[in-house]
Amino acid sequence: MNNYLDLSIEEINKLLKEKQILPLDLVEEAFERIEKSNLNAFITLDKENAIKQAKELEEKCVDNILFGIPVAIKDNIVTKGLRTTAASHILDDFNPIYDAEVVRKIKDNHMIIIGKTNMDEFAMGSTGETSYFGNTLNPWNNEVVPGGSSAGSAAAVSSRLVPIALGTDTGGSIRQPSGFCGIVGLKPTYGRVSRYGLIAFASSLDQIGPMTRNVKENAYMLNLISGRDDKDLTSSREEVKDYTSLIGKDVKGLKVAVPKFYMSETIDVKVREKIENVINILKKSGVEVDYIDMKYVSNAVPLYQVIALGEASSNLARYDGVKYGYVTDNYNDIEELYKMTRYEGFGREVKRRLMIGSYILSGKNADKYYRKALVVRKKLTDEFKEVFKKYDLIIGPINTNVAYPFGTVQNDALKTFTDDLLTIPVNMAGLPAMSLPVGFSSDLPVGMHIIGNYFKEEVIYQLGSFIEKELNLNLDPRGDK
Repeated sequence: MNNYLDLSIEEINKLLKEKQILPLDLVEEAFERIEKSNLNAFITLDKENAIKQAKELEEKCVDNILFGIPVAIKDNIVTKGLRTTAASHILDDFNPIYDAEVVRKIKDNHMIIIGKTNMDEFAMGSTGETSYFGNTLNPWNNEVVPGGSSAGSAAAVSSRLVPIALGTDTGGSIRQPSGFCGIVGLKPTYGRVSRYGLIAFASSLDQIGPMTRNVKENAYMLNLISGRDDKDLTSSREEVKDYTSLIGKDVKGLKVAVPKFYMSETIDVKVREKIENVINILKKSGVEVDYIDMKYVSNAVPLYQVIALGEASSNLARYDGVKYGYVTDNYNDIEELYKMTRYEGFGREVKRRLMIGSYILSGKNADKYYRKALVVRKKLTDEFKEVFKKYDLIIGPINTNVAYPFGTVQNDALKTFTDDLLTIPVNMAGLPAMSLPVGFSSDLPVGMHIIGNYFKEEVIYQLGSFIEKELNLNLDPRGDK
């Protein structure tokens, strides 16, 4: 078997331009790898259409860096004519009649969609364990979780089934699995990427972003999917930059903050050591690094529980068995139709979150909880804005420890609580942030969090690419190829 998919995007692009390989070679190799894989990274594959598209591209000019590159799409991003389930029984036969805006851009730029990746049901989970279609496995160790909710996308990129995948991030769902699987995952600034065609979880938090093998390929993908979309009124009119523009530039003079909260005793000592190692490298390279206090960060998880679950209960009210999706046979009247469809169609974790969310929004509780949470959210956001008046970036660990065995979360609710405290503040403030591999502990990847100011993704990539080059890690879980 050829190993074209182990090459960099630039190397593949050169071979395509020189006609030494064809897009079909890449597609066939991707499907060969998927068929041999045991990771359960995909829910639905699109082999026939992918091969058809690859053959059509043979007649076209290679017009951009991502031309002909196989890509995987998280299964809560709608794809016209290709089953989109959000990993839920309630949508397991849903065939959308339109493409999400990011999917349209992917097709217009002649990338080739291989299939839809496995995930936590409706993106509700941080381990990949709540999918109706079974767990995704971590390529580094099949006994530990891959992270979630973008579990399949992280596993597919990490194990080199595809070079690039799309994920979504509501409270860390791109960054946590990227950290656990040893890849680069970016949550863009809220509004940087259109949410049109994203199956909503929490509309004020959700954001689509790229998951890749390295920093530069992540920037290439963000270039492709960014921009204003009139079909999503929350998308920004901010100019789309070339996010590769600062990659390779000197980092001397950058100012970086490390919240003390992010380096507390709750973080495993070996994880802290990896972050401290990076901090030492940065200081030697002329980067100013300061430890700072942040007052409102510790409120992030309760805020998330109120805001995200309230919004989820509203967004998921549409799944009632009337217009589309699963319909129960077990009903006598309209009320029973709603109740039994949702009872049978949703998984346990989704039902738990919807019950909490419905309570939060009911009657006087909306004022008591939801509106109060919005006030505290603004204070947290303002605190971040104050930090960014003085600093270019914020760094810390992405998870409290490396990936843990399946079933751990059910036995230790505090575990996810402390992990979520590291990622959720970014969603609350709408900031861009990236997970970057910075080493290993117990033969599992350790991820570092790089948080940037609004619409300053290129600065995140600047620092990330510098660290990546300095560390020069082998991030292929397959070992010797």
